Amino acid sequence: MKTTRAAWALGLALTAGSLSAHAEEASCATVTLGDPGWSDIAVTNGIARFVLEGLGYKVQSSTLAVPIIFAGLQKGQVDVFLGNWMPAQQSHYDKLVASGELDEVAENLSGTEYTLAVPAYAYEAGVKTFADLDAHASRFNNTIYGIGAGSPANESIKEMIAADEFGLGDWKLVESSEQAMLVQVGRAVRRDQFVVFLGWTPHPMNVQFDMRYLKGGEKYFGESGSVNTLTRKGYAAQCPNVGALLKNLTFTQDMENSIMQQVDSKQASHDGAVKAWLQANPQVLDGWLDGVQTRDGESGLEAVKAKL
Repeated sequence: MKTTRAAWALGLALTAGSLSAHAEEASCATVTLGDPGWSDIAVTNGIARFVLEGLGYKVQSSTLAVPIIFAGLQKGQVDVFLGNWMPAQQSHYDKLVASGELDEVAENLSGTEYTLAVPAYAYEAGVKTFADLDAHASRFNNTIYGIGAGSPANESIKEMIAADEFGLGDWKLVESSEQAMLVQVGRAVRRDQFVVFLGWTPHPMNVQFDMRYLKGGEKYFGESGSVNTLTRKGYAAQCPNVGALLKNLTFTQDMENSIMQQVDSKQASHDGAVKAWLQANPQVLDGWLDGVQTRDGESGLEAVKAKL
């Protein structure tokens, strides 16, 4: 009788453990990516989506402002954010990542630029640093063109204006989408007009425009930076297979610029450009999928290569 009861108890424990594991796996079946609406993150999210779907996962994403993405990660509504640009997002990082409320999984890109930029002809006319801007204020119409409201870079520009840093106290910031900002830059360039705007690498703007990055703003934008992969707290432990992929998933500037250029020139959609690049460079999958399986426990590398 005791043996029967012990066996029954053990059976219940094993069943409960099996159900718990199944529930955990079910909770990992859909991966929610943070999307700030930037061209570079559209590429990296597109790569992640292609690989994850090849492994048998579903992928969801919604376009949200950076502060909302961080809040979503904190609340468990967003699983993964591939766009933690540093040091531009330092304040968010210090508040939520360094404090342990979110997890930093990997540095996925290095050697980035993220600061104010001008066309080459403005640079050659003497606008080479932040301190040079105000001497040419009228030619710039005392205006700096930024990206979406709430972005950390815009907040840094607002801080400069509020503090009258570099004599910019009487300047204004125009906040708009990345695409609208670049339309304005393109219009100014066609007319050989001065324009100062938020620039970064990697991005096809560096191919589209002959542009230069201004020095002197390191207090606000830092030196050459990097991009991190963040997740909600405990995600890699809860979903270890996806976690292994995220640790492996790193990019290069040449990779991102090449894919973005295909999209920008309207030769392909983001998904089409990502697939075409991977078809031409399948060797990157070896590193990305090292130790990664499909949701069914099969070879992740074979499954994703079959999707190509």
